[in-house]
Amino acid sequence: MNASELEELLRAFKAGELEADEAARRIKNLHFEDIGFAKVDHSRMSRQGFPEVVFGAGKTRAQVVGIVERLAQRSPNVIVTHTDAGTFGEVRNVVIEAEWHESARLIRIQRDRTELGVGKISVVTAGTSDIPVAEEAALTAEAMGNRVERVWDVGVAGIHRVLAERALLQRARVVIVAAGMEGALPSVVGGLVSVPVVAIPTSIGYGASFGGLAALLGMLNSCASNVTVVNIDNGFGAGFVASLINRKWSAPEE
Repeated sequence: MNASELEELLRAFKAGELEADEAARRIKNLHFEDIGFAKVDHSRMSRQGFPEVVFGAGKTRAQVVGIVERLAQRSPNVIVTHTDAGTFGEVRNVVIEAEWHESARLIRIQRDRTELGVGKISVVTAGTSDIPVAEEAALTAEAMGNRVERVWDVGVAGIHRVLAERALLQRARVVIVAAGMEGALPSVVGGLVSVPVVAIPTSIGYGASFGGLAALLGMLNSCASNVTVVNIDNGFGAGFVASLINRKWSAPEE
């Protein structure tokens, strides 16, 4: 719950500017707002450090717009993942600052660019085909207040390419690596750096890659101890976790 919002509601109630029923409704909505087809979680920022993120797939355009409109009223930064240009057009009608990122299929509203990260996050891909998933991770990390460096197309088929980026990777506080096929690159990167490596298996590859399953299993079996793995094509999850690792904040008090 946002303390300043609660204080303002209490002030308005005491001043007679709000009826008791309306004040009670607004206080309840500080936690979440029931809009019929969704319960918009307004307290996500205070609990997890970033507002609720909208997963666009499976939702109608009207539903996405309705959720984004409520979130944007209280949160400066909002993200919609797995969406399309048509939905972006409708979102931009209600939030003019909305940006469309076609490669990542992501809508981003970033009105607060306060830097919250301690260091840089490097986002790396094995191939060019992995960029859409990696870009989702990079855009998420940026929206959460991090400096991001992108390193594309340095897969193990040409190992000299990633070795040429070794100095850059070693300057990062967290490295995100997206790879399809056999998913070998995170293990290689993990052996080059002393920081957490967040691996994203992508659904890129030929038949025996099983839509990213081969890469997922390869990454889960990594012999590099600093590698952890998110789900197939989950760029958002990787960006979110990397941001939490890179944050300046302290742990919540018990």
